[in-house]
Amino acid sequence: MNEILLPFLAAILGGALRVGVPFLFVSLGECLTEKSGRINLGLEGVLVLSAMAGFGGSYLSGSPWVGVLMASATGAALALLHGLLCSLPKVNDVATGIALMLLGTGLAFYWGKPLIQPQATQLPPLALGSWSNSALVQSALQVNPLLPIGLLIALALYWGFARTRWGLLVRLAGDSASATKALGYSVNGIRIAATAAGGAIAGLGGASLTLFYPGSWNEGISSGQGLIAVALVIFARWSPLRCVGAAMLFGGAGAIGPALQSIGISSGYNLFSAVPYVLTLVILVISCRPGKVAEGSPGELSSAR
Repeated sequence: MNEILLPFLAAILGGALRVGVPFLFVSLGECLTEKSGRINLGLEGVLVLSAMAGFGGSYLSGSPWVGVLMASATGAALALLHGLLCSLPKVNDVATGIALMLLGTGLAFYWGKPLIQPQATQLPPLALGSWSNSALVQSALQVNPLLPIGLLIALALYWGFARTRWGLLVRLAGDSASATKALGYSVNGIRIAATAAGGAIAGLGGASLTLFYPGSWNEGISSGQGLIAVALVIFARWSPLRCVGAAMLFGGAGAIGPALQSIGISSGYNLFSAVPYVLTLVILVISCRPGKVAEGSPGELSSAR
């Protein structure tokens, strides 16, 4: 029994650490954006476009870290456009986000056509399992080097929201636009900055897709992870630290199919690949009830705008 169980658990752990990284960055970016009182459904477009830009940057420069910077800058630019458009009178966040999602994916598909076949330089893994003699443990702990950066960002956001002036202003803009204006601060300015910063963080998720796992560029690279991030933030109750656990949970759910394959079970593979999407639906059904505001939700998100 252990000969089957241990490889399966090791595969789930390794899969959670690999698959969960894009979820982590996109959820942290959306968490920052929503904390300011804005929703960015365009993060799917941000993720796809930044994945293409990161791959292209690494391919053209020969350095994966240049690709990471390109991905983050691209994510920030597209999110900044979202923030600027949403600051205009009578512009709806959700409708604009959907338009930006289509724009981002369209640009990525158009500019990324020449990048489908080439191979770009990949990020070197962090071998955290070298202490073990088990090949399974060593394989599971081949960690994305962007993961520690994501954990540091989560800690920084948690500390920043609770202890810093800028964090207080972001939360204030998200909870009460009128109070923010009364104190003399620009609500639109805060939200534009938070949205752009959130896009830069989400862009790192795109880089992890094409420069680590699965490590290539194709038009179906994101599989809807940018949209799932919205449900993930709700599940995490708008807490950066909870986003870490939620991302690993979704990553582990996405790793069930490959983990079963690793122990010789291939039937129903496509069914298990749908687990993250089913989990998303369950979370939305449980969390989003008519007439009830989710715990931790920024006040401006529940107001009619």
